[in-house]
Amino acid sequence: MPTRSGDGLERSIYRFVVRFSLKDTIFICALVALAQVFYYISLDLPKNIMNQGIQGKGVAFPVDIAGLGLLSLDQVGYLMWLCFLFLLAVLVNGGLKQFVNSLKGKLGERLLRRLRYLLMARILRFPVAHFRKTSSGELIPMLTAEVEQIGGFMGDAFVQPLMQAGMLLTIAIFLFAQNPIMGFAAISLFPIQAYIVPVLQKRVKELGKERVKTVRKISERIGETVGGIQEVRTLGTAAWERADYTERFGTVYRIRFAIYQRKSLVKFINNTLNQCAPLMFYAIGGYLVIHGSLSVGALVAALSAHKDMTAPWKELLDYYQQAQDAQQKYEQVVEQFQPDNLLPAGLHAPAEAPAKPFDGPIVANALTVQEDAQTKLLEGVSFELPLGTHVALVGPSGGGREALAMTLARLYQPTSGSLRIGSRDMAQISDADLGARMGYVGPNAYVFSASLRDNLAYGLRQRVLAPHEDAARERLLVEAARAGNLPLDVEAQWIDYAAAGAADAADFDRVATEVLAKVDLAEDVFLLGLRGQIDPVRRKNVADAILTARAAFRQRLTGAQADPALKGLVETFDPERYNDNATLGENLLFGTALDASLAGDALAAQPDFRRILDETGLGAELPIMGRKVAETMVELFADLPAGHEFFDRFSFIAADDLPAFQTVLARTVPLADGSLPADISTEDRARLASLPLKLVDARHRLGLIDKAFKERALVARKALREKLPEKLRAKIAFFDPDIYNAAASIQDNILFGRIAYGQAKAQASVGAAIREVLEALGLRERVFEIGLDFQVGVAGGRLSAPQRQKLAIARALAKRPELLVLNDAVAVLDRTGQARLLESLVAAADGTTLVWATQDTASAARFARVMVFAEGRLVQDGTYADLVARDGTLKELVAA
Repeated sequence: MPTRSGDGLERSIYRFVVRFSLKDTIFICALVALAQVFYYISLDLPKNIMNQGIQGKGVAFPVDIAGLGLLSLDQVGYLMWLCFLFLLAVLVNGGLKQFVNSLKGKLGERLLRRLRYLLMARILRFPVAHFRKTSSGELIPMLTAEVEQIGGFMGDAFVQPLMQAGMLLTIAIFLFAQNPIMGFAAISLFPIQAYIVPVLQKRVKELGKERVKTVRKISERIGETVGGIQEVRTLGTAAWERADYTERFGTVYRIRFAIYQRKSLVKFINNTLNQCAPLMFYAIGGYLVIHGSLSVGALVAALSAHKDMTAPWKELLDYYQQAQDAQQKYEQVVEQFQPDNLLPAGLHAPAEAPAKPFDGPIVANALTVQEDAQTKLLEGVSFELPLGTHVALVGPSGGGREALAMTLARLYQPTSGSLRIGSRDMAQISDADLGARMGYVGPNAYVFSASLRDNLAYGLRQRVLAPHEDAARERLLVEAARAGNLPLDVEAQWIDYAAAGAADAADFDRVATEVLAKVDLAEDVFLLGLRGQIDPVRRKNVADAILTARAAFRQRLTGAQADPALKGLVETFDPERYNDNATLGENLLFGTALDASLAGDALAAQPDFRRILDETGLGAELPIMGRKVAETMVELFADLPAGHEFFDRFSFIAADDLPAFQTVLARTVPLADGSLPADISTEDRARLASLPLKLVDARHRLGLIDKAFKERALVARKALREKLPEKLRAKIAFFDPDIYNAAASIQDNILFGRIAYGQAKAQASVGAAIREVLEALGLRERVFEIGLDFQVGVAGGRLSAPQRQKLAIARALAKRPELLVLNDAVAVLDRTGQARLLESLVAAADGTTLVWATQDTASAARFARVMVFAEGRLVQDGTYADLVARDGTLKELVAA
């Protein structure tokens, strides 16, 4: 590995520190040197206090302090003066140390920030092929936990040894000044420690490297197990997996114990030798005092100084171990961030101006791409593709079509030959410029953990268009620059709405609507909007509009011109009526909980809720009803496997909770009159009472909620509304026909009720009626905007695979690319969906260079040009009709 790289990742941690903090380090070291002067004074003054101030030796009183007769002190005054000087020296020395510690802490954190930034910048430059060899389970710990320890050392790299060695040298000079024999006695055991510690530490360093490598492999293996958990379970290999981890954890155990033994031995030797040193010191010092070669004051000062000598020596020994550990970790981390074929750093330079448009055809000349020494993905491929052409790339899997698509997107780098767009070599175009003019979607497109809107706008963030005017953020950027980070504000205006054809952020929703319609995702986003929630205070205009839609929908249900098709399909909320299609909990609260303390199972355990129900008599009924529900659930579901669909559809009890409820049933056998035992625990009572709160009478039909019970429930509803403390009332969004319910979805706010259970096509009919109401009021766009706020989850986990692919294609279309490369981007869709989306994309890409790499040979007929690949070579190139009419690879693929 070279000792220096262009972006600053040095081979040695010391080189890294010097390269990026030389001036700061020199300044701090100068302060450390200055501190030693005051430290020496603080060592020497106790001798003078003892000999001169207390014993009066060698001093004639009164003492003239200034030498000008301005300040004369008797013995007591002189003693106080010396004590004051001692205090002043201690304070100055301590203040300098504190200042040094603060500076070196800031320096260390700044260097750590720089290191993390450089490593992250390296990851962004890794060739795509490298990510197939290195998992995120290895990279993430290196970038977070492992460099954390390195960062703590970098601030100390030069300052700590200088500070501790300076203190040690200062003490040694002081001791030699008192008596040379005392000085030699003080340092006599240091050479032994200096020899033994490095010898033992060398093996510790080797073991440390082995431990880090082993833990990284375990991290990678854990990621593999989690990713393949379905296969582990369905193939029944859990026992083998546990055996594998037993072996791996055993290896870590043996390495760590070996490290522990050697570190303990080092500690034992150091402690033993440190205890022997005072013995020699007392013996030699006492001998010198007895024979008059040393004053008592000098001995006391020397003893105090020698006591202080242990701490810096121990710190130096600890520093040596820390330095070895830090250098080892640094080398291992940097080594992992030095893959072959690393992309040039210049390609990631931030754009300062709009990207230049492509000025000519795409031309490949003898293009060869190798993933490694043995695998050629493309070999000798040459072609010319005029701008605006629609071309299909077909061929067997691994034949080269996928590789060319990825090379056009510069996810693969040419090994030899060339690839140009007009006058520009693609290898020289910056990422920002290429990303602004090109769109690429692969077979497994990634969706970021953000809203749909943010994902659509993600491809428009190539450069800063307008700064974020904020003095505080300006200071943060100055500090970022000092740490070697990119001094560009993430809060600035990055999104180039003009590139998408939008005037501003508000107009971008129009663009989003258009591109989502092109990929057949607009209806899905509208439905997400219906299921979404808003803050009625922050978005009052939307909430008011939804209340207008509620009133219009109510007219469709019960007005003079009520729609017969909706009769009996929706049961609206009425404070004087029990809603058979709502849960018992909703009926009692007559609202929706805004806080977790009143939601789900927690409601039954809430003290005020239980107290009010007890006052109405309903509190005693709920646990009895709950026991009956539990009996039914256990009887019906006890023998079903945990993942059975009936648990989700019909059970109030999760499969994992069934054993617990079986135990509760055994503990709560009812008495002869049907009541529960008086000694039932509060926990069991709340657990049983939570079950009937989930009952929907129209759906569950367990015969537990009759007319009389409903009347008692209405009485309890009124009591709860009147007697709940205000702090709890504030946590409930009560059902009110004139108020928007912040805890409910847009659709539920329009319904202001529940769709009747068991009615044929109720969901479809009600949904169609809601759409009609929204469109009649011009509110569809408002709901669509709320859908754009939908958070897609980590890696788009809240979307289906087809939805993720469609969103990625819409993201590419949003920036109106000159070159659009779709690499098996619709393979996850069914054939009908693929055909519909292809037609839409071909129409949308009019005037755009469209490259369609596909395994569906039949779809190539839709393109003016077809390029056929096999074994990494371009074997046919022409129109679909011509190629399929003559013998060749395409004809074989079509026939197959």
